[in-house]
Amino acid sequence: MGREIRRRTKSLPVPAAAPRRLLGDIRGLIEFARTQAAQAVNAGLVTLYWSIGERIRREILRGTRADYGEQVVAALGQELAEWYGPASRPETSSR
Repeated sequence: MGREIRRRTKSLPVPAAAPRRLLGDIRGLIEFARTQAAQAVNAGLVTLYWSIGERIRREILRGTRADYGEQVVAALGQELAEWYGPASRPETSSR
């Protein structure tokens, strides 16, 4: 079971510039994927926060603006922080 299996591979001659170019290309692919992932997450969070705000406006504030809106958001934030941690609090997400 603890025996290591080694495969023999034939080394091919590689021009000196090829690994550097390959490394650069792979790094570019990784950075592009990271950027795409961050943009997708940001778009999802914007949609989430807009939907939450819309529900609060429609169901709690009944479509009007109220001075106590900040209190509603703070109270909801405290309850959500119990489920999802402090990062879910409104003052954390509104930066």
